[in-house]
Amino acid sequence: MKYTRLGPTDLNVSRICFGCWQLSPSFWGEVPVGPWAESVRAALDLGVNFIDTADAYGDGHAETELGKLLKQDGTRDQFILATKFYWNFADGPRHPNTTHDYILRACEASLQRLQTDRIDLYQIHAWDAITRPHEVARAFATLKQQGKVRWFGVSNLNPEQMDLYRKHFEVSCLQPPYSLLDRNIEARELPYCLTHNIGVINYSPLYRGLLGGHYNADSIITGNRANGPLFHGEGLRHILTAIDQAKAIAAELNLSMAELAMRWTLTNPAITSAIAGVRKPEHIKGVVKAADAVLPQRTWHQLANLFAKAKSDALAAAK
Repeated sequence: MKYTRLGPTDLNVSRICFGCWQLSPSFWGEVPVGPWAESVRAALDLGVNFIDTADAYGDGHAETELGKLLKQDGTRDQFILATKFYWNFADGPRHPNTTHDYILRACEASLQRLQTDRIDLYQIHAWDAITRPHEVARAFATLKQQGKVRWFGVSNLNPEQMDLYRKHFEVSCLQPPYSLLDRNIEARELPYCLTHNIGVINYSPLYRGLLGGHYNADSIITGNRANGPLFHGEGLRHILTAIDQAKAIAAELNLSMAELAMRWTLTNPAITSAIAGVRKPEHIKGVVKAADAVLPQRTWHQLANLFAKAKSDALAAAK
């Protein structure tokens, strides 16, 4: 496993990050905790030292299960632990909240669920339309002074939103979606992060599993993903055709399709670590090789062009 510094922090993180979004039943359905726990152990054995979760994943479920496991195994200090806040799910219907008092309460609740005394990277999960950056900054200053949080980051924000926060506190990291099928951040967010030394940990590098290479024309994808135009019908067919072509490239590099897709994201110089969503040990074992090297420039662009056309054709077919 290769490691790199996360932005301006002192965190030396693995280039593959273990993601806990899969413990969010409302999106992924029920995930057995046993195989998931073995996945965390397997990740550690493979050199993964970075793990990302959020209080919103299962409304505390992911943090609770992760806290139990790290306590049971005594492995908390072997991981750089990141989590997020934003969704207030304790006070009535779920709604955004980035007020000073709520941030302090949310952090304390996450610490208790995670059974730890500190969070290494604490992230704002999304943009709050009525954000109060001075309140966020004041809460962050308190949490840092108390030793409860080491570094602060954001997720799903654009450069203007990050600029607003950066006037009040240091933004150490951005967590956006990025993959062969979702390249929106290449134009603005990634150059911005490179310019300002902000680390980037991208989620959904396999585009919610679609780029893992496990589906075929007969596959029926269920759950929330099924509503997406690339996950069914003619849209899916176009993407699968591109995946078949990409598998030939992967074979030349002695990689699986999942490893190729992960390596594609890690080749971008702005990306610090790619988050692998994991439910069972073979999921993490099947992607860690992606961090061993970067793709040749020609191959990177070949894949980018292949999937840009496939996505365009898929969206046109889905209309």
